[in-house]
Amino acid sequence: MKKRGTPPTVSEVARAAGVGTTTVSRVINGGDRVSPKTLEHVQRVIDAMGYRPNQAARVLKGHRTKTIGLVIPSIADPFFSSCAEAAQAVAQANDSLLIVTASHNDPHSELENLNILISHRVDGLIVAPANSQSEALQDLLRRLSVPVIAVDRPVADSLVPAVLSDNFKGARFATQHLIDHGYKRIVCLTGETTLFTIHERMRGYRAAMEAAGMPATLNTSVKDYRSAEYAIQSMLSGPNPPDAIFTLKNSTTIYAFEVLLKLNVPIPKAMALLGFDDFELASTVRPSISVIQQPVEEIGRVAAELLFEQLLGKRGAHAPQKAKRPRMVTLETRLIQRSSCGCTPAGS
Repeated sequence: MKKRGTPPTVSEVARAAGVGTTTVSRVINGGDRVSPKTLEHVQRVIDAMGYRPNQAARVLKGHRTKTIGLVIPSIADPFFSSCAEAAQAVAQANDSLLIVTASHNDPHSELENLNILISHRVDGLIVAPANSQSEALQDLLRRLSVPVIAVDRPVADSLVPAVLSDNFKGARFATQHLIDHGYKRIVCLTGETTLFTIHERMRGYRAAMEAAGMPATLNTSVKDYRSAEYAIQSMLSGPNPPDAIFTLKNSTTIYAFEVLLKLNVPIPKAMALLGFDDFELASTVRPSISVIQQPVEEIGRVAAELLFEQLLGKRGAHAPQKAKRPRMVTLETRLIQRSSCGCTPAGS
């Protein structure tokens, strides 16, 4: 006699449905070569009995594990947590589980995370590379048999498709916005210059400053609040202090804002501030902070859709083409005008 609470088997489902175990197996695996009427009937029996396939056994037989791996720098970072949520929604819609790991922008930790996910036989991977130029990462991904999508940052010298924001264009537009306000001494404040995104934003800042015939001044020393405080104090005490700061990451924007408030520097009267990346409190602090906003949810969603298009063999609007170079999907950013750059937000 079957023990109460023991999950039903394929044979029991087949017996209850009045079909063979092969038919039940076909229904579980998508319904290939099963008539619509039989498919509907067997699916009703499966649901009624609460049958769930033995995933471990399916993996041993070469079936998909219905798991996707996501490697991001930080789960706490609002940008990447939003990306993860958007990717998870796509995974759920495709009856899959998203497993998220954090690399903390450490290439060694990233490789460890990837190897763990690979050992768990994930069906595919989404990766925000800690170092786009890493040869070890390129070599690992080149040897994989599962599809991989890069998010936020590409994998250099590889055929891995990538979903990115237009960091260069966004930074150039932000800098031009400050120039149009009449600011003459615009400093770019940042750190983590080896990151692809930061490098592209610095390039956009330089392009706008050079086009305007103005000197580009970069301070790349910011790692935390203390370093931001030292950098800003040094600039303010110098012979030619800036009248505007362009920050290249939301954490740097927050540090700069807090330091300027602490030093009683009026924003934007004495110092304008514009940051790359929006964040939750940017619109509620006083003065509110102008930012370049990235389409965060869209980045995560498109990356996951690209992955499942490869997994399921679909050809969608973003599906990779047969080519000898990676497919790049570049999404537009937009300027959110608030008070810190000298703009007056609508409705205020």
